[in-house]
Amino acid sequence: MSNPKLQATGLGAADETIRGGFGRITTSDVQSPSIKRRLLALLAIMGPGIIVMVGDNDAGGITTYAQAGQAYGTSLLWTLPLLVVVLAVSQEMVVRLGAVTGVGHGRLLKERFGKFWAVFSVIDLFVLNFLTLVTEFIGVRYALGYIGIPPYASVFLMAAVLVASVISGRFERWERFMLVLVLVSLAVFPLMALSPFRWSSVAVGALFPSIKGGLTSTAVIFIIGIVGTTVAPWQLFFQQSNIIDKRITPRWIRYERADTFIGSLLTNVAAAAVMVAAAFALGGVTGQFQDAGGLIRGFAHSLGSLGGYLFALVLLEASLIGAATVTLSTSYALGDLFGVDQSLNRPVRDAKGFYGSYLILVILAAGIVLIPRLPLSLINLAVQVLAGVLLPSALAFLLLLCNDKEILGPWVNPPWLNVVATFIIGLLLELSLILTVVTVVPSVNVLSILIVGLSLVALVTVGVWISQWRSRNSRPIVDKVARLSWSMPASALLHRPRVNRGRSLVLGGLRIYLIVAIALMIVSFVRLGGG
Repeated sequence: MSNPKLQATGLGAADETIRGGFGRITTSDVQSPSIKRRLLALLAIMGPGIIVMVGDNDAGGITTYAQAGQAYGTSLLWTLPLLVVVLAVSQEMVVRLGAVTGVGHGRLLKERFGKFWAVFSVIDLFVLNFLTLVTEFIGVRYALGYIGIPPYASVFLMAAVLVASVISGRFERWERFMLVLVLVSLAVFPLMALSPFRWSSVAVGALFPSIKGGLTSTAVIFIIGIVGTTVAPWQLFFQQSNIIDKRITPRWIRYERADTFIGSLLTNVAAAAVMVAAAFALGGVTGQFQDAGGLIRGFAHSLGSLGGYLFALVLLEASLIGAATVTLSTSYALGDLFGVDQSLNRPVRDAKGFYGSYLILVILAAGIVLIPRLPLSLINLAVQVLAGVLLPSALAFLLLLCNDKEILGPWVNPPWLNVVATFIIGLLLELSLILTVVTVVPSVNVLSILIVGLSLVALVTVGVWISQWRSRNSRPIVDKVARLSWSMPASALLHRPRVNRGRSLVLGGLRIYLIVAIALMIVSFVRLGGG
């Protein structure tokens, strides 16, 4: 199959119009000094950023936050402000890639790193997303089961809603439905208000890092579970393709950045609300609520029937928006890999492969979740571990793409962002390795691994800072007009990425890391499955 041409972007036509869930915007709005028109422009652009962030607070995420609050009180709240920074940094790079190149993440991987890495990334994403989709159906079973709807009916209803939301052939209709789910997610705040929380405990937990009971293997798994459920590889594929689907170009990039930053803040504040509610409502309750159904009953026991219904509503919303975004990111990625038409603006007859992959995923996940005696806890653990294993490599590729002058030109990362991103990727890499090792050898000394890993990450970050500081004067200065009018060349005009020592080390290191981590993960799950 010949390489598809990479879509050029830039200033676009004079009558360029964006249609979103909260309205529409034309070129004149972005140039207007009026605050009102700029706010309306932000509302029209808002969508991909806030949806991808809230979508990651899915059924598994809500369950993880509640379990963390029940087990550790407010002592793990400090992880969430840090994750705001991680989300903002990683997804801002995705915003630039999508708006400037007009090409999906999977297609860029194929163009710049070759078919092997593209196929490997998309297959891993498919496996992870499919398992995640199964957990979303499980969440709906628990949420609707609380009000008496049987499993078969709840699974059928969810599948029908997911399919109906995408087949209109109008992007803004799908986005409007997603934004309604975002509004429903705010029910976490009344849930927190019902619990007997204390602001002083919340402030201490958020500002001063601590771990109730000390740094144990279980605590590390919870911390990494919070990281893995807040930052996931599918977000990169989803937001980049969603930006292209909405036809956002560099002209609108500052609004999409604002959308992304608002979303990263909202999703972590909502996660904190769930953790706080569970800490004060479930922390002192006799017995442990190990799954989402048990958590619903726990909130009902402690906060009354309203508390149970609120958590069930939050779980239902989280399952729906999580399933919609995860499934769509898979269809986007498969479309990138196989070069098929992929857009929510196209009717079904013009994008059969795109909608067909979406439908098949939904049907398969719906069927699997109805299997009797399904090992739910093992599936949830597999999602967290696999996400932790794949995330550092996904972010490493993202960092390399955002330093590729052939595709981003004047939009490549500034030096300070490369330093910050290197530290974040190194930290996540260490956490994912710790998770893998702890899963296989629970008795390992976590503190020693953490200290050694942090030292190595610090050394690598300092090395990158020195390299960036030395090359600071070699970066061309481009004025705003030239920057906005820059467009990526077509595929046939792009040069192959230069093979240098740094790039070779990164790609070689990723191969070794993924082989070791996935091998350890397979051993771990074979042991857990046998047990």
